[in-house]
Amino acid sequence: MKAIAPGKLILSGEYAVIFGRPALAMAVNRHAETVIAPEALEEISFELTDLKESERFTIRALRELKTRVSKNYHLFLNGQLGIREVLRKPVELFEFAFINLLDGLHLKIEEKGLNIKLHSTIPMGCGMGSSAATILCVLRAIGHYFRVDFRPDWYLTYSIEAEKLQHGQSSGVDPYISLHGGCARFQNGQAEQLALPRTPMFLVQTGRPQTTTGEGVSQVRARTGEQALLWNDFEAVTRAMETALATNDARDIRRAVRENHRLLTCLGVVPDKVRSFIREIEDRDGAAKICGAGAVAGDQGGVVLIFADREPVDLCRKYGYSSMTVHGDPLGVRMV
Repeated sequence: MKAIAPGKLILSGEYAVIFGRPALAMAVNRHAETVIAPEALEEISFELTDLKESERFTIRALRELKTRVSKNYHLFLNGQLGIREVLRKPVELFEFAFINLLDGLHLKIEEKGLNIKLHSTIPMGCGMGSSAATILCVLRAIGHYFRVDFRPDWYLTYSIEAEKLQHGQSSGVDPYISLHGGCARFQNGQAEQLALPRTPMFLVQTGRPQTTTGEGVSQVRARTGEQALLWNDFEAVTRAMETALATNDARDIRRAVRENHRLLTCLGVVPDKVRSFIREIEDRDGAAKICGAGAVAGDQGGVVLIFADREPVDLCRKYGYSSMTVHGDPLGVRMV
């Protein structure tokens, strides 16, 4: 059985959404996929084909892993561990998601074992919701395999529980968009569906950040606290962006994106090299911003979202970046 789930882009409001302000996000045509098949051995095998990682566990060993990871997360919440120390390796995120759903829904494996193979076309660690999409397609495939009635609220809850282990805390944006697809305004755990944007967009890959989303959130929280004025500015930009997207007003869209970029720069999450690249995009009458957590150290800032008349191929070549067009995906996680 095969399930796929889309990645996402935050059009406006990253970081601010964690402080209760609105964000606009959309699902995109890059996907994670999970294939589940029965196995003869009495073990659960996990294969991350993109990372060339694979592991095998008994159900008992998976429950021990769940206990260890949950304990580490509580130590993180108490300030005794860094977020990178909660999980020892990427595959543990999906192993936790699997056994947590199995236990939560009281599911039992009738066959001897299962093989769970994971693959993704979503750039990892670059703000496109790769982890949330992969977690969700694992959960969806498991639910379908065990013939569990599909209840979106279950999958959202279980995916957020897993995502916290990697990001420290979850606004819920990534799993919600990957679950439902389309475009939405998201605030305080509540979402309102919006029409997918019609304006041309391009994505530029500046490289995987040296810092994680969790580390970015921790530093921004320490630096800004609950500064109402700053988050008010983010909210105003997001609302302006929503209006501009609804009317497909290219000038107002670009104006909002430029202001969003300036606010993100104030947070200290836009590396100098990326900021220089965005300045040249603006010089060409375009607009651009990091799309996700960015980075609080190093030169690489993940993906940059660009609103422009043409794909900036020559400029990407100058900076050593790669670019691609991107389209919205109206569908969320589903069986294939």
